Amino acid sequence: MRSRAEVDATLHIAKLNPAELLPAAQCLRFGPRASAGDCCLLQLEAGLCAELEAGRSLVIRGERDEQAVLCSKDKTYDMKIADTSNMLLFIPGCKTPEQLLTDQTLCNIFHTQVAGFANNYWELRRCRPKLKKLKKLLSENPYEGPDIEKDQSSADSKYTTEDFLECIQASEEEILHYLQVINACKIEGYWRILEFDYEVKLVNHITQLIDSESWSFSKVPLNVCLQELGPLEPKEMIEHILLSYGKKYTDDGEVYFEMNEDKICRTTAQMLLQNAVKFNLSEFQEVWQQSVPEGMTTRLDQLKGLALVDRHSRPQTIFLLKVEDLPEDNQERFNSLFHIQEKWTEADITPYIQDLCAEKQTVGALLTKYARSSMQNGVKVYNSRRPIA
Repeated sequence: MRSRAEVDATLHIAKLNPAELLPAAQCLRFGPRASAGDCCLLQLEAGLCAELEAGRSLVIRGERDEQAVLCSKDKTYDMKIADTSNMLLFIPGCKTPEQLLTDQTLCNIFHTQVAGFANNYWELRRCRPKLKKLKKLLSENPYEGPDIEKDQSSADSKYTTEDFLECIQASEEEILHYLQVINACKIEGYWRILEFDYEVKLVNHITQLIDSESWSFSKVPLNVCLQELGPLEPKEMIEHILLSYGKKYTDDGEVYFEMNEDKICRTTAQMLLQNAVKFNLSEFQEVWQQSVPEGMTTRLDQLKGLALVDRHSRPQTIFLLKVEDLPEDNQERFNSLFHIQEKWTEADITPYIQDLCAEKQTVGALLTKYARSSMQNGVKVYNSRRPIA
């Protein structure tokens, strides 16, 4: 234990004037079990500190072969180790100089024991949720209708919200939002996506009923749909499709749906394109318009992130290219896109990289980092910064 005289001697050797310092001195000594590696430091932003102070939890998620992420209720953060040149000490009950000054009794020497130390800490950086795995898991066992489901009594390849919270690197709110985006539904407590052909079949049932009843697409009654189509398909599936392809509202106590023209046209296009490698663009547009319900108008901008037009081929062609099938990693995504097509206009590539934008990041910033621009026939185009095999 150091005495006041020893502290003053140390100050003298260091050529420090005690009068210019706070009177309280804190003498540190290492405890018998102090070591590195027993404790980790995590640097938190104010919002995450508030989460913990409010009694909510932060969860670290990741399999053994994945880089760990930390999740709050609604955000996901990458965890990176940051080294520091200063040793960081863990001192239980550590007091600030101001607290020491108010805690003085007869002596202004305080002896403090160091419980551990570290030369690095965990740094958090907001990142996109890693949701590709979720879609892959749901695609293992899509729902194909009640008749086929009868032969599958096992719960294998079926997942609850709790299952996803165990294996998906995303916050709970991000997971639930993505399930809504991909039109997943709960069937007997498990999240499922519909097999695409079965989904198209249900959409056709509804659009054919709208046509036969001469309803407006902006006012489709729920009760009549369930009464008419209930004998053909489960009522839960009919309502799920109405929710997925329409907007629910109430009028005079009755529930109606305003159908989304863009979503119906988009699904019809996917049905036409999924079995073709490439489709003559003009022929496709003609067949597409003939295939959608009467009164709906098809437009190429309905296919953003679903299909790509090859404007360099003669005649021009269109083919299926779904953004969800592309890699999640930024560099791998750009490599994949430049492998598919050497040069892209900003309008063509934007739907395929928009989801890569971090918080407050723009598509232009991504293109500056991962692509090189040039002018081609008066139009700015982008190609890879590195050779593509």
